[in-house]
Amino acid sequence: MQPCWFGDVDDGTCIPFTGDAAACARRIRDLRTGRDAIVPVDWQQAVACGICHDRAEYLALLQNVCIAGSEQAVKEQYAAKDVELLQMVRTLDEMDTVVNLLSERVADWYQIRHPSFSRKYRRTPAHVLVKSVGGRGGAIGKVAAGITSLADTRTALAKEVSGRACEVMPNTSALIGGLVAARLLSQAGGLKELSRMPASLIQVLGARTALFAHIRTNAPSPKHGIIFQHRRVHNAPRETRGKVARVLAGKLAIAARLDYYRGSAVPAFLEDAQARIDRSGASEEGDQS
Repeated sequence: MQPCWFGDVDDGTCIPFTGDAAACARRIRDLRTGRDAIVPVDWQQAVACGICHDRAEYLALLQNVCIAGSEQAVKEQYAAKDVELLQMVRTLDEMDTVVNLLSERVADWYQIRHPSFSRKYRRTPAHVLVKSVGGRGGAIGKVAAGITSLADTRTALAKEVSGRACEVMPNTSALIGGLVAARLLSQAGGLKELSRMPASLIQVLGARTALFAHIRTNAPSPKHGIIFQHRRVHNAPRETRGKVARVLAGKLAIAARLDYYRGSAVPAFLEDAQARIDRSGASEEGDQS
């Protein structure tokens, strides 16, 4: 018999499917097949099956089923464990941008109000100056105090992001740290997307500008992106960072797959991976010495 969303059809006979629109939508998902195996459904078969009386009623029922299927897909997507983490880390990145821009603006504002601003204070980082200005009165003091409060909120959010990343990506976080793992997730677009990426792409995630410069102007290709924040990569000599980053990216590719398909830490893998990463970094340092 030929299975359809409304029932099973065979040579003029039909066994109707009993269920509401949501059940029919789940049935459609179970019946998905390749394009070559698709058999067009005639609305008259649905009439013969007894689920409707005419074409208009058939289309109305099919519309309800499609809407129910879309609602199910949206609920499943937003119920994924990495969805909230994505929003958290992207909010964190936006807060970093806002805090940095406002801090620079307040520093410029303060220099205008104090023409005798000494050379020593001009070399003071903007965020340090903002904290000192925040205790003063006036509009600039209120703005600086608000920036300091936002920076404190940003610090608290960073801790939350790191902790959530350790829950969602236990293996990746164990190798590279929760905050960096969350940034990898954000660049990839999700845990599923990250788990499907080859190690060569994970290695340069976050180096989009350098990658496009390489493509357009024949500049040197980037050897690392976000994973540069790992101690073994940024502590390695410049000429050997690419090799260390390649080893780390290979282990991260496996870790991402374990996080997506298993969802729990794998101690045996983590021990072996960390030892391999440490050996790569130590050997490069030894070669240089």
